[in-house]
Parts: sequence; C-alpha cells; structure tokens
Amino acid sequence: MREKIVLRVVAQACIPFILLFALYVQFHGDFGPGGGFQAGVICAAGFILYGLIFGLDKLKKVVSLRTIEILVAAGLLLYGAVGLVTMGMGSEFLDYKVLDHHDPMHGLHYGILFVELGVGITVTAAMLAIFYAFAGRERG
Repeated sequence: MREKIVLRVVAQACIPFILLFALYVQFHGDFGPGGGFQAGVICAAGFILYGLIFGLDKLKKVVSLRTIEILVAAGLLLYGAVGLVTMGMGSEFLDYKVLDHHDPMHGLHYGILFVELGVGITVTAAMLAIFYAFAGRERG
C-alpha cells in the first residue's frame, strides 16, 4: 500500500471538496442546474473514491451496508412524506404551494428543497449499494 502515497494524499485533499460541492449542487438545485440526483451522484462519487483509494473494508467502516439500507428508505420516506403532507393539507400530491398559506412561493421552495433532499439521499445510497455489489464480487 506504500506505492499509493500520492493517491492517498490527493484523495484526502479532494474528497472533502467533492462532498462540499455535492451539498452546493443539492441546495442550489431549485435556483439553477443541479438538484437531488446530481448531488447524490457527486456525493456517492466522493465515497466511492475513498473506497477505491483506501479499500472497500475501510469504506464499509465509514458507511455500513445497514446505513445504506436506512438511507435508501429515509430518502424515499422523505419524498413520500412531503406528498402526503400536501394531500393532508387538502391539495394534490406534491402540490408545494399549500405548504405556506401566506406565501405560496415559499411553499414551493420548501417543498422542492425537501423532495430534492430525499432524492439526493436515496441516489447516494443507491449508488453506494451498486458500488458495494460490484466491488465485493470475487473474480473468476
């Protein structure tokens, strides 16, 4: 593992910025290009880079399979919960305007924010699950 010293140092420097960029894309998604799917893939790419450089076992200590299962469900539940809340407020599924009766534009902003957050969480977890499935296979 000594021969990878440059890769390890560069990865340690880059991974925090990759994850920070994923957050930027996530929360900038309702103002411009970006959103949950793109942010989820970028976030997963940061973790996958960690796994490629430091090994799958170390990545599984950072993000366990159980955590991935929980995150997939949590993202889907968040997405669905926003829709159910809007229905409970007497409107259609994912009609964000009802989330703030005083200013419907704020309701749109909040609804999109939470739905995209749910998408981002689910996409990150799904990409990591796919990586674990492929990286954990035996050659043969």
